[in-house]
Amino acid sequence: MNDDQLLRYSRHILLPQIGIEGQEALIRSHVLLVGAGGLGSPVAMYLAASGVGRLTICDGDEVDLTNLQRQIAHSTDRIGTPKAHSAKKTLAGVNPDVNVIALDERMTEGRLLQLIADADVVVDASDNFPTRHAVNRVCTIRKKPLVSGAVVRFHGQVTVFDMRHAYSACYHCLFPVNGESEDTRCAEMGVFAPLVGMIGCVQAAETLKILLDIGENLNGRLLLLDGLTMGWRAIKLNKDPVCTVCGIHEPVITE
Repeated sequence: MNDDQLLRYSRHILLPQIGIEGQEALIRSHVLLVGAGGLGSPVAMYLAASGVGRLTICDGDEVDLTNLQRQIAHSTDRIGTPKAHSAKKTLAGVNPDVNVIALDERMTEGRLLQLIADADVVVDASDNFPTRHAVNRVCTIRKKPLVSGAVVRFHGQVTVFDMRHAYSACYHCLFPVNGESEDTRCAEMGVFAPLVGMIGCVQAAETLKILLDIGENLNGRLLLLDGLTMGWRAIKLNKDPVCTVCGIHEPVITE
């Protein structure tokens, strides 16, 4: 690290769990972020501020006026701009040393298979079940840790699926494709603006802990937040032994 980096990251370096070696590890790391909206905004901004060296942001949507109530990486003057590029511009102001790769495209499983291979951690900040399941299947194949978050109305959830460990559950264990969960987006159900920041910050923290190999991450625990009572609770998340993604079968990739 140069003198400017030592100063920029001095508050991290003061932490014995991080220090200079940990900060250098962050600078060498690569995170793949799927989604640059409500959750992806705080995730991207805190990862960039923390010094993650390379950040690939995937989002095929454009900034819309309705996004600005909660998607803090974007601004009014960027309405109509691809979200990935808008986020990159914001992050350049936060930390110009971070190499941000903005991909204005919708992710297929084949494309994810390429991108995830080179990532140390994958963060799912998407807003729909098909994308979440696609990311999960590829992370299972590539044995990559996946930090997953979701928010709707006044409720949020966040967990880690660390596919480097055979005992880890995956997203499909929690929400099987043939389950009864409905794919409800913010446009249909609404979302309390600060809640995406709270869940996104937890996702960023879990990502940094994995990269630094410190503390105890949320693998095996689902953290739930009720924004109306500000009550947090954690439930144990077990692997489904007959899961068709992480169980006895190999997941099938579709283009």
